[in-house]
Amino acid sequence: MAKANWRGTVGVVKPTYESGSLVEFIRLLPEGVGVIPVYAGIKEHTERGYLDALDTYNERVAELARIGVDLMHPEGGPPFMVRGYRSEQEIVQQWEAKYKVPIFTSGMTQAEALRALGIKRFVGCTYFRDNKLNDLFKSYFTDAGFEVLAMEGMDTSPGEASSLSTEEIYHHLKRSFLRHPSAQGIYLLGSGAWRVIDVIPVEEDLGVPVIHPVAARVWYVQKRLHVRQPVQGAGRLLVELPELSE
Repeated sequence: MAKANWRGTVGVVKPTYESGSLVEFIRLLPEGVGVIPVYAGIKEHTERGYLDALDTYNERVAELARIGVDLMHPEGGPPFMVRGYRSEQEIVQQWEAKYKVPIFTSGMTQAEALRALGIKRFVGCTYFRDNKLNDLFKSYFTDAGFEVLAMEGMDTSPGEASSLSTEEIYHHLKRSFLRHPSAQGIYLLGSGAWRVIDVIPVEEDLGVPVIHPVAARVWYVQKRLHVRQPVQGAGRLLVELPELSE
């Protein structure tokens, strides 16, 4: 019998103990790709809380290196985005030099997905009411070479976001885009509230791609493992599986 991870194994560092995005990630991955999760256990969703989480990420990345995986994915956009695009690159380069394993963050997968779909100008949507954090997220993508028309936050926090309905999410994404109709796409920050299937009606109604964190993660893992298995019903990115821009 073939091993469950015969196509490769990705180790992920989950920022919190919320399990919905992990279940969705595993469900959307091709058969034969194994996942080993460890947890950073972030409780304080503030700039300081995200900055302080780096020590825990260092420990969890070292743990995955000891276990042995083909790829490492420290998840969670905010813990790295608050440090800035260039600082994130330096952290990942140091990890890769130390552990000799390809490593990538959520922000890296999302930026690559935007590039692969030819999106240079977009509107971002978050479930953070903290405008300072939203400005930091915007700066991250601006420094990565994108034109960010806005980073539109909902009046919620990560701890409250799981109670959002599909209708509330749809209306937030649609309103955000209609305020910035020149956007070539919509970017979603965070995976604790919106499911991948939430993007389907938005893409159909507005005619632009929506970059969902879990879908970007699945796409990027496929590319790094040299696997190609399109996924229906999870948005344009996973149907088309565009090539990496690099």
